[in-house]
Amino acid sequence: MPVDPWAIDTLAFSGLEARNVDSAFVMGNGSALGSQSGVRPGDPGLTVTLAGTTINCSAGVAVVAYAGQGVYRVALPTSVSPGTYTAAHATLNRLDLVYLRVWDNSVDASGLNKGDVVYLAGTPSASPVAPTPAGTQIYVPLATISVLSVSNGSTASVSTAVRPYTVAPGGILPSASTPTGLYVGQYWDDGTNLRRWNGTTWDTYQKVPLASTAWTPTWTTSTGLHSPSYGNATIDCRYYKLGRLVNFWMNIVFGSTTNFGASATTGDNWQFTLPATSAMLTYPVASVTYEAGTSRGVTGNAVTTSDGLNLQLNVSSAAVNSVALQAGVVDSLSPWTWASGNRLNVVGQYEAAS
Repeated sequence: MPVDPWAIDTLAFSGLEARNVDSAFVMGNGSALGSQSGVRPGDPGLTVTLAGTTINCSAGVAVVAYAGQGVYRVALPTSVSPGTYTAAHATLNRLDLVYLRVWDNSVDASGLNKGDVVYLAGTPSASPVAPTPAGTQIYVPLATISVLSVSNGSTASVSTAVRPYTVAPGGILPSASTPTGLYVGQYWDDGTNLRRWNGTTWDTYQKVPLASTAWTPTWTTSTGLHSPSYGNATIDCRYYKLGRLVNFWMNIVFGSTTNFGASATTGDNWQFTLPATSAMLTYPVASVTYEAGTSRGVTGNAVTTSDGLNLQLNVSSAAVNSVALQAGVVDSLSPWTWASGNRLNVVGQYEAAS
């Protein structure tokens, strides 16, 4: 069916035609002509606040998308108030909703053609949830208001966690919840990491603020028997993930209450969980130093397990004082009988599975 392309002189455009064309300038939602509703990242507009029991919303702009109708661009030139919030329930808390609504008579038969901010009280409950506007509603949520019961103090507070954001096509979308991956190369900022959609999953492209992260590896054995436990060991393990590259460090000094596994055997090979699943299976990914004290030290390497979840440690050198040692995979009895004050150092890097 022929359509009127935007913008050619002498052609008349319906509101629907104009809204559909506007969809070209807003991030898609995975459907034809579909768009992502929301406010602009960094825009302080349409901020909901409380003055006593009065609800206020500052001036601002937003895009409100509706299936089959393109996008409605809405601008509030001045602050507005949708009224006061409903009084607190005697014993139950409540979660209310404040949203930006568009009335379009051609769509909702409301008899109105306008945009405004609306307040909707929730239902008091032991586990309150925000209400959903009923009927044909072209809207975007701006905030929730948590109203505590009279028995809990009757206080109210505003949260903007429900407020979505939208960007131009190709823009980086900030969102606390995982968005739908639409195309390879799409970027999403989860508030901590910059993520990239690879067609299957979200890769961590860059970690913010580029600092290493502490983690405590789970310490088990290959047999699942005679499991050790850290007790009062000093655990200083950190990793840094850039995309699928993981750099990691482990510095563990075993303590006086460390349990190396009751009745452990040399078949109970130690395993330590990795900070992220490895794509490199049964592969050497780290160098290791074992220290039993000031008189001797042993080196080795660390190899990923066949499922990519753990490290196993190997001994590859003798003690500096030539004392005979048990070679092979490290366990509670190899390369010696481990004790308080012994140290384990691991430095490595590998490719993560995602």
